[in-house]
Amino acid sequence: MEHLDSMRVFVRVAELASFTQAADSLGLPKASVSSAVQQLEARLGARLLQRTTRRVQLSDDGRVYYERCRDLLADMDELNSLFCRDEDRKSTRLNSSH
Repeated sequence: MEHLDSMRVFVRVAELASFTQAADSLGLPKASVSSAVQQLEARLGARLLQRTTRRVQLSDDGRVYYERCRDLLADMDELNSLFCRDEDRKSTRLNSSH
C-alpha cells in the first residue's frame, strides 16, 4: 500500500476509533486496514495506536502524527482538486469552441 494510502487509513482509524468501522467506511477488508497501520508504525518506528479488545486510542505519538497527517492529506486533496478543476475548465473550453 502506498504511503499516502496508509496515512489515509490511519487517519480514518483514528477518527472512528475502530479498525472495523474504518474498514467498512473505506471499503477495505479489516485485515488490510490493520496491516496498513502496522506497516506504517513499523516504518515510523513508533506506536501510533493503543489497542485493546474493546477500544482503539491514539498514543501520544499517534496524536501528533494524526494532526500532521490530517493537515497534509487535506493539503494534498486541495492541490489535486486545483488541477482537476483546471482540466474540467480546459475540457469545457475545448468543447464549447467546436
